[in-house]
Amino acid sequence: MADVAPEPARFAAALEERGRTASQVRLRRRFLRSAGISRGQRVLEVGSGSGVVARDLAAMVGARGHVVGVDASAALTAVARRLARRAGINGRLVLKVADGARLPFRDGRFDATVAVTVLLHVDGPDRMLAEMIRVTRAGGTVAAQDQDFGTLALTHPDRALTSRILDAASRQMCVEPLSGRRLRGLFSAAGLGRVRLRTDVYQDTTLEPYTRTFLERRAEQAVRLGVTGAAGAQRWLDGFTALGRTGAFVMTLNYYGVTGVKP
Repeated sequence: MADVAPEPARFAAALEERGRTASQVRLRRRFLRSAGISRGQRVLEVGSGSGVVARDLAAMVGARGHVVGVDASAALTAVARRLARRAGINGRLVLKVADGARLPFRDGRFDATVAVTVLLHVDGPDRMLAEMIRVTRAGGTVAAQDQDFGTLALTHPDRALTSRILDAASRQMCVEPLSGRRLRGLFSAAGLGRVRLRTDVYQDTTLEPYTRTFLERRAEQAVRLGVTGAAGAQRWLDGFTALGRTGAFVMTLNYYGVTGVKP
């Protein structure tokens, strides 16, 4: 889907907008630190998108480390390569087009393998996790972080419409909208050791640009799905703008990060 024009450029821009939002930066980097990413490591990111996380990883492993990012989208991978060159880190960051459920690497190649906001979009996340485990060395770390849209809280005067829009959009945009809460069980069932859960919260009370984009995408989906008309969707968005002007806007969303060690 990300390779169907004109979506790639818009989707990449949304990923980058989310990536530079301060609350997102904090929760993402806390998760990566909890995964034990350190200097000199060989790290794989599955579902690297526009390269936000891969660039963080490259900074964490340093000049002696090595990061590989893979994504099924050729368009997003091209964007990620361009941004890595612009950041001056393309020398220690390799970005490839590959299917996360069929990784083109030998067994045990990486010290750590991560997937950030990816498994909720995957049909059969156990297969992708099995591949992540396969390419991680014994004693290495496997880590995943996903949102859980069942934890999304939003202030809005029309609660019923808000629930209909969010539920319909989540089902359309994610294979498993409740993925976050299920990661720990997925990791345990895969046979990983020392499985640990970390919960972080994206919080916005100022209607950040990323939050606006998040809400606009859901309004668009609601119109496509027939949940409401274009005028109703705009009134819904205007409700958030009004709340923002009065200091009454609140959005929170839980992100669940799970780490495990390959036996």
